[in-house]
Amino acid sequence: MISNCKVAVTSRSFSLNPVLREELLERYPNTKFNDEGRSLSGKDLIEFLWGAEKAITALERIDEDVVAALPELKVIGKYGVGTDMIDKAALRKHGVRFGWTGGVNRRSVAELTIAMMISLLRHLPYARDEVLAGRWRQIWGHELGQQQVGILGCGHVGKEVARLLKAFGCEVIAHDLLDFPEFYAQHQIRPVSFDELVTESDILTVHVPLDASTRGMLGEEQLRRMKPGAMLINVARGGIVDERVLKQLLQDGHIGGAAFDVFEVEPPDDMELLSLPNFMVTPHIGGSSKEAILAMGRAAIDGLDHNEIP
Repeated sequence: MISNCKVAVTSRSFSLNPVLREELLERYPNTKFNDEGRSLSGKDLIEFLWGAEKAITALERIDEDVVAALPELKVIGKYGVGTDMIDKAALRKHGVRFGWTGGVNRRSVAELTIAMMISLLRHLPYARDEVLAGRWRQIWGHELGQQQVGILGCGHVGKEVARLLKAFGCEVIAHDLLDFPEFYAQHQIRPVSFDELVTESDILTVHVPLDASTRGMLGEEQLRRMKPGAMLINVARGGIVDERVLKQLLQDGHIGGAAFDVFEVEPPDDMELLSLPNFMVTPHIGGSSKEAILAMGRAAIDGLDHNEIP
């Protein structure tokens, strides 16, 4: 059904995607896209969304100030699965409905997680730098299948990572606030306490959302209790891991390697951390496969029509 409702799309990658544009315009011809590729926040975000009855947002922070300034806004469809940038209390206060689908990018994020594990274990970024510097020598690494991998958060992405790890023959342990006995039994996963996960993992991979209970979850105490030489992967959200302590432990070798796709401040500005030879960085691309972009975009479009007060 075609609607004359005014829609605004803040997401740059959605706006650049011809398939998503066409599918959205078929339903909502009166749509404004972020064609200039602007990073929108505060007053610029309010100005862009002004007059829209429905919006598709991504990593833009939708807080009380933004919602209160947009009296015509009635629905937000979420492009992506993280909701930490959405002030749900503000949406409830102003009667703005929220359309969101979890897990639509889980395969994309899970595959990046596996790629990071293998890259760290085989020292791939360092090996490339060595070749480019004119040095050609053997660099010893480890096989993924020989590692005990700990999954922190066994939701959509955590479960997908566990499924992929099964093909490598890894021992997998997991910790989550919820219990998934059937899934654990099916995939030979050993559920453990948070403390056991931290101290027993050869590779610890983070897949929890960012909220009050998880912010700083892997702080100094937890990071120092990791196995000497263990590796840490974070493709979830910045703010869960203490990046300052991580840098120190990478420098002294207590943590053997880390790979981060997300940071507390993006883009990150700690060049000392980013330049460490045992640290791998990617620019928040976990959900940036072409397949995931289509899935997230279609879920966001659907969220304009199927939504609720959060």
